[in-house]
Amino acid sequence: MTGNRQGQRRIVVLISAGSEWQAAESFYSVVSNDSLLGAWFETIVSGQWVVFLHGGWGKIAAAASTQYAIDRWQPDLLINLGTCGGFAGEVERGEILLVDETLLYDIYERMGDTEAALAHYTTRLELDWLKTPYPQQVRRGRLISADSDIDPEAISILIERFGAAAADWESGAIAWVAGRNGVRCLILRGVSDLVSRQAGEAYGAIEVFHQQAKKMMLVLFTALPGWIEKAV
Repeated sequence: MTGNRQGQRRIVVLISAGSEWQAAESFYSVVSNDSLLGAWFETIVSGQWVVFLHGGWGKIAAAASTQYAIDRWQPDLLINLGTCGGFAGEVERGEILLVDETLLYDIYERMGDTEAALAHYTTRLELDWLKTPYPQQVRRGRLISADSDIDPEAISILIERFGAAAADWESGAIAWVAGRNGVRCLILRGVSDLVSRQAGEAYGAIEVFHQQAKKMMLVLFTALPGWIEKAV
């Protein structure tokens, strides 16, 4: 981290989706650098030098970019800011999820024990180091991930089996890799759109997601200095 100063924490913020990254570049008014796995920039947030990395969408990019960020910048804290889809009736659009557990729900083990496979990639995020009160209102709980948009027909199963209220593509991979490296991880995801048992608000209307993602990222970036203060 080129701007890191003695006594300061090393912090990396991972951003996944393209529209989320565009919101980051706009909010911080920066010109990004290129890297092997994605664009990045560094800036000062709450008196700390912070690297922002566009990790990319999906589990493969999320896992690879998380390990890349850890190897390159050796952060004391890894933060993932982004969006997620909420299950209609279980969560409200605009809510911020403070994730304390992740689970990859698209694992199907047909040769052995499915539950054991799911458990292997379930990560508990210990957040005792995070000071209270939090800088914004959040809903703390589990977030489930898959390389797929939420299937309306599967929502009942996801709620009943996994006790989830929302899902995304990347947080499960990010949390798992961070845990394997022993790096503190803070995941904050804003509910950008809802999916009911009949349809998704943004399905076939991607501009809905782009617009809502921009709004949610603005909320998260505005609160980020407070979260960093609570973490350091």
